[in-house]
Amino acid sequence: MTQTFIESLSKHVGTQVTVRGWLAGHRSSGKIAFLQLRDGTGFVQGVIAKSDVSEEIFERAKRLTLESSVIITGEVKAEPRAPSGVELLLSDIEVVSSSEGYPITPKEHGVDFLMENRHLYLRHKGPWAIMRIRDEVTRGLHDFFAEQGFVKFDSPLFMPTAVEGTTNLFEIDLFGEDKAYLSQSGQLYAEAGAMALGKVYTFGPTFRAEKSKTRRHLLEFWMIEPEVAYADWQENMNLQEAMVSYVVGRVLEKCKIELDILKRDVKRLEPSAAGNFPRISYDDAVELIRKKIEAKDLPENVEADTQPVEWGDDFGAPHETIIGATFDRPVMIHSYPARIKAFYMQPQAHDSKLAACNDMIGPEGYGELIGGSQRIHDYDLLKQRISEHGLPEEAFAWYLDLRKYGSVPHSGYGMGLERFLAWITGVTHLREVIPFPRMLTRMYP
Repeated sequence: MTQTFIESLSKHVGTQVTVRGWLAGHRSSGKIAFLQLRDGTGFVQGVIAKSDVSEEIFERAKRLTLESSVIITGEVKAEPRAPSGVELLLSDIEVVSSSEGYPITPKEHGVDFLMENRHLYLRHKGPWAIMRIRDEVTRGLHDFFAEQGFVKFDSPLFMPTAVEGTTNLFEIDLFGEDKAYLSQSGQLYAEAGAMALGKVYTFGPTFRAEKSKTRRHLLEFWMIEPEVAYADWQENMNLQEAMVSYVVGRVLEKCKIELDILKRDVKRLEPSAAGNFPRISYDDAVELIRKKIEAKDLPENVEADTQPVEWGDDFGAPHETIIGATFDRPVMIHSYPARIKAFYMQPQAHDSKLAACNDMIGPEGYGELIGGSQRIHDYDLLKQRISEHGLPEEAFAWYLDLRKYGSVPHSGYGMGLERFLAWITGVTHLREVIPFPRMLTRMYP
């Protein structure tokens, strides 16, 4: 009999099917057994009655152990109470491989235990749902940029120099002769791609050697970084909004079962799919934070003794939470003081002390989702900024070349995939949204 996948069972109501998968749970009550089955595409309940099968098959069903691999045959029956809308009336069970002593049981387990057994925990409903959403977000991003005429551009993961200091860089001993560094960002190389191809995006792993144990940091994560020639900072914000609203809308449409498993309140995501993200200046954000603190109008997870931001300071996590909680969708803060931003950011035309940049702050306390800017396109100004930041000019010779030969205004941004996914799925820690998290305290499995 042809294999049928659980995700398509609703198309086969009233017919006999064969499903190949694993036992995710079971219970029995005398003459009837209920088997929770999974096959990677979904979960379904199988029901087997002693009166409908041979004694051998019924006993086989009762003896099944968690995560045993099985091939089951049965009739698809409509069941409105089931998440998938169907269940299986089983007539046969073939055990492919039995599983003895499976360590993850229905009882409550601690985080460390589940992380230690991450290779097995991925099979369970919560991680399964998150990885399915991760897949949909990833495909949605690729589709969005393809529809917008972007070219996927691959930046190197080995960097020849520590161009912005070594504090957060992983250093590699290159055959005992030279040093290399794991990439923190593909941006500089994407700028070269934009000058060649017009609109490009990079999408790959990045590495930050931050000795942080917070829920917002990983040593290894994935970044999406588009760069566009002949685009200013406001057009850059338009692209950010279009991308985020597109992907959120896609997840809401295609991942209903997964979001339900995670008990994600989709009403909190729906405004983000509609677009119309608020845009406020850095000055306005500083004033908003001050007023909220003075009025003691603070989100639950912000300490009452949180201090306002002085003009010229960057925002900390509590300040981003205050800002994000004020709106029902991401908010875009623009025109930060140039001195707290990266050397390559174009100054505002009306005030050179401000950068032509923005951060997108997520709602619900998820902080910065995107950081972007118009890039400096003037050769002399970029050279000056490199010097002011104490960076080695020789390391940027190729980067300066981009301003020497046919330079144009251009813009781009970066979005950490895991930070975005944490917001979409509603989880509290980035470790949950990547298959095998790499953290200061976690390098196994």
